[in-house]
Amino acid sequence: MQVTLTHSQFVRWRAAIFVIFAACGLGFATWASRVPAIKEGLGITKSEVGLLLVSSGIASIIGLSVSSVLMLRFGARRAMLGLLLVAAAGITTIGLGVDVFHSFGVVIVGLALFGFGNGCCDVIMNVEGAGVEKHGGKTVLPMMHGFFSLGTFAGAGLGAIAEGIRLPVSVHTGVIGALIVACALWAVANIPATTDAETAPDEGAGHQSFGARLKVALSAWTEPRTYGLGLVMLGMSFAEGGANDWLALGIVEGHDGSPSLGAVGLAVFSGAMTIARMLGGPLVDRFGRVATLRTLAALAVVGLLLFIYAPNMPLVMVGTVLWGIGVSFGFPLGMSAAADDPSKAASRVAAASTIGYVAFLAGPPVLGFIADHIGLLNTLLIIAGLALVSGLASNAAKPIKN
Repeated sequence: MQVTLTHSQFVRWRAAIFVIFAACGLGFATWASRVPAIKEGLGITKSEVGLLLVSSGIASIIGLSVSSVLMLRFGARRAMLGLLLVAAAGITTIGLGVDVFHSFGVVIVGLALFGFGNGCCDVIMNVEGAGVEKHGGKTVLPMMHGFFSLGTFAGAGLGAIAEGIRLPVSVHTGVIGALIVACALWAVANIPATTDAETAPDEGAGHQSFGARLKVALSAWTEPRTYGLGLVMLGMSFAEGGANDWLALGIVEGHDGSPSLGAVGLAVFSGAMTIARMLGGPLVDRFGRVATLRTLAALAVVGLLLFIYAPNMPLVMVGTVLWGIGVSFGFPLGMSAAADDPSKAASRVAAASTIGYVAFLAGPPVLGFIADHIGLLNTLLIIAGLALVSGLASNAAKPIKN
């Protein structure tokens, strides 16, 4: 049911969700930026670094899968607070594992805690963001995802500074862990308790057995619309993750650019995507989700083709910009569409986002194996094809009436 909030309550609620998105991005970029120091501190191989990344990814997917059960059991506010505390503990544990215990196993535990907390919180904060959209009557989830990107930018920048001054990983992660805790406490204090009523399936939800909650949580997997939204998010997530992992190398190996130019290209992509997310909400309100997704999918395809076949570097960068803008809204609008019915938002967002995150995490490594056989730029045609599929499936994001 829709609850009534004062303007002040609504503004604080909206600000709180922005802060949570930024805090999650900050945490993710913090440990990712210290991977070289973690590798050096533990004296591990590249394959063992890969195992660390896999452990975090698996924990994230588990978190996504159980998020709806936790949300139905504890409510959004308490669940997000607990999960952010788990994520903060995970970040801190990573640093302690490197500098205090010098233990590969402890670092894996830390990454598993962070991955679970961050992944689970991701679903719930998107459900809350969709609630903010409904109360305010404006599209804001893309901007919220833009704040996640700003958080990663800040985390990467702080990580670069920490690497430059050789700051111990434990000190760095401890400070960031404390900052995440502070953000969590402030944000949750400013989320109205009454909003939990919107995501409860019925008044007796709090007294349901675990089995009944699990049934509600899994119900989205029986709905065709879930898979339509999953296709939208899969194609765009694949395109975003592929850029993060392979765009810079594509510039270096595919277009004979320097390593520094490859880094510039990745920054251009991230900047274009972030700016689009921060400014593009009014376009969704003006033209609707479906038209926006189709247009952006077309931009992504054009950008990828230009990136692959451009004869000179300026056109490669134009393609990079179009690629970044094109993938910017797939994930947030998929989340928003999955949350159209507040009473089923948690299970539907969890299901659709699981499909998207599996593509984001597993897709780019698969591209690496394919690229060994057909070349990197040719492999990127697969991403273009998936972006096209995403656009064709975008009708699934059409708003539904509750």
